[in-house]
Amino acid sequence: MQHSKNKKGEPFYRLSVSKQKTSSEIINEARDILRTLRTRRPFTPTEDQRKLFGSGSSRAPQNRPPSTFSLHASSFDLAESRPVSGIRLSPLHNKPIVTFAKDEDSSIFLPKPPSVAAELRKVSSARAHLFRRASQGNFLSAKMVPPDQNEEKLDSEEPSAMNNYLCRSNGNCLAEQRSVNSDGRFADEEQQFPCDQMKTPETSSFQPRSTVWKRRVAGLEDEVSITESEEEEIFWHIRILPLLHELEREDNIENLCLACTKLYQALDEGNMLGKRFKRRRVLLKTLYKLVDIGSDPLCLKLAKIILAMKVDGKNLLSVCKLAFKICKNEKNDYIIQDDKLLDCLLEVLRTEDPHENSEALLYCLGAIKFMSGNAVLLNEMVNKGTIEMLLHLMKQINNIEENDSCFSNLGHLLVQLTATLRNLADLPTARRQLLCSSAVPELSVALEQRIHDKDVCTYIVRIFSKLSSYNDFCAALADCSRCYVLFLALLSKHQKQQDLVIRIIFILGNLTENNNQAREQFFKEKGSVDTLLSLFQTYHELDLNAQKWYQETGGEEKNHPKHPSEAEDVLIKLIRVMANLAIHPSVGAALAAAHRLVELLVTVLEYKSVDDCQELVINAVTTINNLSYYKVKSSAVQDKKLHIAEMLLKLLMSNNMDGVVEAIRVFGNLSQYHEICDFIIEKKIYKFVIALLDAKNQDVCFSACGVLLNLTVDKNKRALLMEEGGIGKLVDCLRDFGPADWQLACLICKTLWNYSEDITSEASCFGEDTDTLLVLLTSLLDEELVLDCSLERDLRDHHKLYWEREFKPVAEKLLDRIQRHRSILSTVTITPF
Repeated sequence: MQHSKNKKGEPFYRLSVSKQKTSSEIINEARDILRTLRTRRPFTPTEDQRKLFGSGSSRAPQNRPPSTFSLHASSFDLAESRPVSGIRLSPLHNKPIVTFAKDEDSSIFLPKPPSVAAELRKVSSARAHLFRRASQGNFLSAKMVPPDQNEEKLDSEEPSAMNNYLCRSNGNCLAEQRSVNSDGRFADEEQQFPCDQMKTPETSSFQPRSTVWKRRVAGLEDEVSITESEEEEIFWHIRILPLLHELEREDNIENLCLACTKLYQALDEGNMLGKRFKRRRVLLKTLYKLVDIGSDPLCLKLAKIILAMKVDGKNLLSVCKLAFKICKNEKNDYIIQDDKLLDCLLEVLRTEDPHENSEALLYCLGAIKFMSGNAVLLNEMVNKGTIEMLLHLMKQINNIEENDSCFSNLGHLLVQLTATLRNLADLPTARRQLLCSSAVPELSVALEQRIHDKDVCTYIVRIFSKLSSYNDFCAALADCSRCYVLFLALLSKHQKQQDLVIRIIFILGNLTENNNQAREQFFKEKGSVDTLLSLFQTYHELDLNAQKWYQETGGEEKNHPKHPSEAEDVLIKLIRVMANLAIHPSVGAALAAAHRLVELLVTVLEYKSVDDCQELVINAVTTINNLSYYKVKSSAVQDKKLHIAEMLLKLLMSNNMDGVVEAIRVFGNLSQYHEICDFIIEKKIYKFVIALLDAKNQDVCFSACGVLLNLTVDKNKRALLMEEGGIGKLVDCLRDFGPADWQLACLICKTLWNYSEDITSEASCFGEDTDTLLVLLTSLLDEELVLDCSLERDLRDHHKLYWEREFKPVAEKLLDRIQRHRSILSTVTITPF
C-alpha cells in the first residue's frame, strides 16, 4: 500500500500492486466486498394421495398406466403357475419300455435303482409308516391309501418333472402322471387316486432333504427307478396341506392372516419357496382365490407368498399390482413394517428384466416408492441395498436405445425409480451410498436421454437439488463436465416450468458458491449468460405483472403474501447465481460490463421494496455490490452509479437492518467516485454511516469504515468525521474488534491516517481520544501480546500474516505521527512555576 506521504492525497483504499496477484489473493483482500449468497432449497409439497404419477405429472391420463384398477382372482392365470419344466412333448399312446444304457454309451441320463437292499427297505419302511399312521385317522378327514402298485410312476431327475398333485375339496388328489418319451422326458397322463393324510409328533417338523431318494416300483415287467422325494411328499401332506384346507374353510380375516403366516414359514422351512416346488400350482390356486376377499392385511400376506413362489408373466404383473394397491394406502404402512413384503419386492427388482417385464416392474417400483414415504421403511431400504439395485436398474434402462419399442414405457419406470431415490436422498447413509456408487454419471445419462420427459427430468433435478446442498456431493456434481450443458439445455427447453427451472437454478447456485473452477466452467459454456438473462427477463415480467395486478386490485399491506411468489423465488435464486459467478475475477469483470444484467438488477430495486420481498431486494443489492468491485472499461455499474445510489438511499431509509448493511456495502465501492461522495454528503448519508459504527458488529463496522475511508480522501470532507463523533467511534471499534479482525483494524487505521494528514496539532486532530488511541496502538503492535499462542497453528499463522502484512505497516505510521505531534507540542509548552 502506498503511503500518503509518498503520493499526496492518495487514499489507503487504492493499492499499489508490485506483482500480479492470484485470484485467491484478490478474493481474500476483497473480504466482504465480494460475497456469495445462500438461499433456501425449493420446497416440494407432499402429495395428498399416493399415486403412480403425481398430480403435477406432465403425462396425460390416457398416456400413462393407471394408479387405480380392479384386481380379482381372475386377474391371475393358473396355467402360468406350473413348476419349471423342460420342453413339453405330446404324450405317448403306448406304454414305454424303459431300458438302462451304460453310462458311457448313453446320451440321456436315467436314474439307476438302488444297489443296496437296506436302502430299499428304509424307503419302503418310511412309506409304510406313513400309511400305517394314516389308518388311525389322526390327520384330516381325507383318506390316503397306497397308490396302485401296478401303476407305473416315473419322475425325472429334475423336481420340475415330478408328479403334480391337485388336491380337491372332497379329499381326492389328481395326479398328473407323465410317461417317458423318447428323449427321456415325460408326457402328461392324468389318473385319480385317493390320499389319506395324517400328522404325528415325529413328522410334524420333518424337513425334506435336499437329496432325492431312489426306490423301485415292483410288480412291473421291468424294474424302474424313480426320483420323487419321499420326504417332500410327507412334508406336503403333514405341514402344507392342512394349512391350505384351513384357508379354504376359514372366513375370519385374522385367522386367515395367521394361517398365511404359518404357511409362509412352513414353505420356507420345507425349502418349497420358488419355482421348483412341484405342487406350487395347487398352492397358488388356493391363494389366488383369497384375493377376492379384498382385505389389505390378508392381501399383504398373499402377495408375500405369491412373490416368494417366483411367479412370472401375467401372475407377476398381478401380484405386483396387488402389492401396489396395499402400499398405496398410507394406513397400511404399519402392517407392512411388520412383514417382509419389501424383501420380496426387492427380489423382483433385482432379478426381473426391464425390457421383458416393464409393466410388472412399474408397479413393483411404485409400491417401493410408496414405502419410501415412511421413515421406518426408508431406513430399511437403505440397509438392504436398495440404492445399488435402483442404480443398476437405471443403468439397464439407460442402455436401451431410443428407437427401441419399449423406450417410452421405460420412462414410466424411471419416474418411479427417481422418485424413490429422491426420498432416499434424505438420509445421510443414503447420500454416502449415492456418492460411492457413482450416481451422478448415471443420473446425468438418464437426464440427457429423457430431456423431453419433464417428469423424469424433474425428479432427477430434485435429487441433485437435495444433494447439492452438501459439499461432497456438490463437488462430485461439479466434476461432471456434462452437467452444465444439460442444465442449460433443460432451462432452454422448459423455461416456463417453474418447478423445474427453480431447482436447476438452485443447483447452479450451489455449484458456484464455493467453487471457482465451476464458476469459470459454467460461464464458458455457450449461451450460459444469455440463457440466464432470458430467464431473468421472463420471470421479471411475470413478477411485474403480478405486482401490478395486486396494486390494481387494491391489496392491503397486511394481506401481502409473506413468502415469495413463484416468480420471485426464481428471481431470488437466479440473482444468487449471478452474484456467485461475479466472485471469479475474469467472470466478474465480464458481468460488470453486461449492461442488460445491471439494468435488470436496477429495475428490481425500482419496482420492488424490501418490505415486498426482502430476499429478492437484498440479493439484487449484493450482486450490484459484487459487480461494482470491478473497475473495467464500459462498466455498466459505473454508468448507472448515481441512479443506483438513489435506489440505495430508499433502502437506507427502510427499517430493514439487513438491507441497510447491504446498501452501505455498495456505497463502500461506489464512494471511490467523486460524484457518489458528493451524493453522500448532500443526502447526509455520512451521518448514518457514522452511526453504524455503534452497531457493535464487525461486518457493519467494516462496511461503514470503507465509506468513511473514501470520504476522507477529499480534504474538504474530513472535518465531518469529527463533527459526528466519528473519531471516538472508530477508536472504540479498534479496541473492540482489532485483535480478532486485523483487516478491520487496518481499515480503521487507514481512515484515521487520511483524516490526520494535514493536521499538525495532536489535540485538534484526535482530541480527547488521543491518549486512548496512543495506548491502544502501542498494545496492538506488541506481537507477543496480541498473537494468541493458544490458537491452532493454521489460525495463528493466518492472524500473523494479516497482522504483519495489513495492520502493522499502517499502525506504525499512525503511531509515529501521533508521537511526533506530541513531541512537538511538548517543546513549546511552558511549564507553570
